[in-house]
Amino acid sequence: MTTLKTSASKTSIISDFKEITKVRLSVSVVFSAIAGYLLGAVELDLYTLILLAFGGYFMVGASNAYNQIIEKDLDALMDRTKNRPVPAGRMSVRTAFIIATVFTIAGIATLYVINPRTAMYGAISIFLYTCVYTPLKTKTPLAVFVGAIPGAIPFMLGWVAARNDFGIEPGTLFALQFFWQFPHFWAIGWFLFDDYKKGGFFMLPTGKRDKGTAVQTIMYTIWTILISIVPVFGVTGDLKLSIVAAVIVFALGLVMLYYAFELFKKRTAKAAKQLMLSSVSYITLLQIVYVVDKFIR
Repeated sequence: MTTLKTSASKTSIISDFKEITKVRLSVSVVFSAIAGYLLGAVELDLYTLILLAFGGYFMVGASNAYNQIIEKDLDALMDRTKNRPVPAGRMSVRTAFIIATVFTIAGIATLYVINPRTAMYGAISIFLYTCVYTPLKTKTPLAVFVGAIPGAIPFMLGWVAARNDFGIEPGTLFALQFFWQFPHFWAIGWFLFDDYKKGGFFMLPTGKRDKGTAVQTIMYTIWTILISIVPVFGVTGDLKLSIVAAVIVFALGLVMLYYAFELFKKRTAKAAKQLMLSSVSYITLLQIVYVVDKFIR
C-alpha cells in the first residue's frame, strides 16, 4: 500500500511539473525554434541544436510558470484551469516561483552559450509574456497583440541561433508567426469565451463573439497567407522558397482561410474550434514544408 501511495505521489509530482511548465506548448515552441535553426544553418551543429532545444524549453516553461503564479486566483474561477497545480493547492506559490526562476536562469544561460543575441531575445520573450501580456489580459483585447510578440520569437530565434544575426530572414519568420497567432488565439478565445469571462479575460478584438471579430480573424488569416509565400519572390535574402513549396504553403493557408470563413458564417464554438485546430496544423505543416524545401531544393 505504501509503495502504491509513493508511486501515485511521484506520478502526481511529475504531472504537476509538466502542467506548470506546459510541456505540450513548450515542445511546440521548441519545434518552431528548431525549424528556424534548420532554415538558417549553413552547417548543422548538433551541439547548438541541443542547446536551442533545452534553452527554448526552459524559456517557455519559465514564462508559463510565472503566468500561473500571477493568475492563480483567476485560474481558480475557470473550468479549464482550476485544476492547475497552484490554484488546486497541489503546488505552493514558492515552489512554482523556484521552478520559474531556475528555468529563467537556465534558459538564458543555455541560449547565451549559443550566442548573446539569442539569449537577449529569449529574455525579452520571458519579460513580455510575464510582465506585459499576462497583466494586460484582464484589461484590454490588445493583450493578444502584445502576447503575439513573444509567441512569434521562437521561429526567428532558431535562425538567430544559427546565424548570430537579425535581418530580413528572421524578420520574415517573426512576421509570419506573429500574424498567425491572431486567428489562432481569437479562435481559442471564441470557443472558450464563457470560461474566459469567468476569469475576466479580454481575448476577442471586439470583446464579443460577433461579426467584427470574425471579419478581423479573416483579415489576419489573409495576411498570414500572404507573408508565408513572400520568400518565393526572392526578396527575403537567404530565406527562399521554391514555387512548388509556395503552392503547397498557399494551399495550406486556404484551408485555414476556409475555416475562418466558416466561423464568419456560423459563429459557433464548434466552428471556432475547427479554425483553431486547422491553424495548429497549418503552422506545423508550413514549418515542415519550409525546412524540407530548403534541403531538397
